Amino acid sequence: MIIDKIRTCAFSGHRILKEDYNKAELDRVIKKLIEGGYNTFLVGMALGFDTECFKLLEIYRKKYPIKIIACIPCETQAYKFTEKQKEQYEKMLLSADERVYVSKEYTKACMFKRNMFMVDSASVLVAYLNSDKGGTFQTVNYAKRKNVSIILIK
Repeated sequence: MIIDKIRTCAFSGHRILKEDYNKAELDRVIKKLIEGGYNTFLVGMALGFDTECFKLLEIYRKKYPIKIIACIPCETQAYKFTEKQKEQYEKMLLSADERVYVSKEYTKACMFKRNMFMVDSASVLVAYLNSDKGGTFQTVNYAKRKNVSIILIK
């Protein structure tokens, strides 16, 4: 798979969306990126923020020629999801234009490797960060080290 880093955006965010999470802001950011020439979007397929991003991208894909790439840390990512969450996850996988599996099996590092792949493949990271620990915090710091632009969603 060939990814044009200059026109690619990655997403990272927490699974739990707090009351102050602003979906309208995310919507505005995605629309602005698309109108600015971004056409490839990397989504980590986790619950919460990733799912919100995927749903909005599906809506925009009806109007714009964009591609959604599901970036999956391992084949068993949805193992602990509820039945309803698994159903939604499967629908998203089917809807994705492409799928990238970072690891066949779950490992302690597969989530971070997935996040590194997304940052390394993108020129901008849109992140919902409300904690100074965890995967999203690590991903934002990695993006800073890699000089990837960061847009924080409040």
